[in-house]
Amino acid sequence: MNTNVIKIIAAVPGIPMLVNALLFIAQPERVTADLGMPLLEGVGLSTQLADLGAFFTFSALLIFYGVLKSKGECLRIVALLIGLAAFLRIVAWAINDAALASTLIGAEIVLVVWLWLSAKYIDKLKQVNGANE
Repeated sequence: MNTNVIKIIAAVPGIPMLVNALLFIAQPERVTADLGMPLLEGVGLSTQLADLGAFFTFSALLIFYGVLKSKGECLRIVALLIGLAAFLRIVAWAINDAALASTLIGAEIVLVVWLWLSAKYIDKLKQVNGANE
């Protein structure tokens, strides 16, 4: 398969991550509603926007960096981060009586698999091409 096609496919999850990161700055009420949460106030608002904005920004930047530099480990790090979010959603449901966010968990699992497979293909391409990008 063409290297550029694999890199484009690998980069796709970074797009919604970047969009969410930007929405936490420009339209926080929209992105928090999409994630099923109210927009908080005061220090809670600062924490909500900063922590979630950092999560999405870090994820997007690391995906794009990993694709650009052909570093599968970067994609695996984001997969781990998103996988932890899915796991902790289940813990929140099981221990703290939170609603089971099955749609969000499902999307996170899809992203984990997508990123993990993308990392595997990027690593294989790098090996085959002998690239030291």
